[in-house]
Amino acid sequence: MTAMAHEPLTQEEVLLEGFLALDAPEGFRAELIEGEIVVTPPPDGDHEDYIGLIVNQVIRRSRTDMQFSGNKGLKLQSGGGCPKDHVIPDGTFAPMKLRLYRGADSWMPCDGVAMVLEVTSTKPKADREAKRRCYARGGIPLYLLVDREASSVTLFSEPEKDDYREHCTRPLGKPLALPEPFAIELDTADFL
Repeated sequence: MTAMAHEPLTQEEVLLEGFLALDAPEGFRAELIEGEIVVTPPPDGDHEDYIGLIVNQVIRRSRTDMQFSGNKGLKLQSGGGCPKDHVIPDGTFAPMKLRLYRGADSWMPCDGVAMVLEVTSTKPKADREAKRRCYARGGIPLYLLVDREASSVTLFSEPEKDDYREHCTRPLGKPLALPEPFAIELDTADFL
């Protein structure tokens, strides 16, 4: 019997393989964010209500027909020596004409994604910081964050390297403009 020599796996490869083999409990969401495996429990009803309110407005009023996916896995460029980030936004919007989700793997590249949505829950710091950096590195044009603790909604835009160059924050209850391809004013009055 002949033994084949194998290159030893790097720490990043071992982490990625372990993450991809992870079997999270039903309803839980596992993500690989900046070299850390993050497992999040199922969201509460208010979390889902915010998402529903936003999706309804975008689908009905957006200038560009949008397709929505809740909990779609995205592979994003990572920072430093970490393996690719594997992030699951609360919501992903893409122009309908692209049909990005059709035939996509569980973890798809983010090319063509117009906006991602996060509503803070048990790990708000990850949504405010780490995920923001992940989405910016991925070149996702818009990141919409509903921050329940701060009672605000923020739109991050103009991604560059590890962050977004622009952001606009409004208190819940005040409208927030979503630029092209959406070209709508997001009404947050029902968020209160």
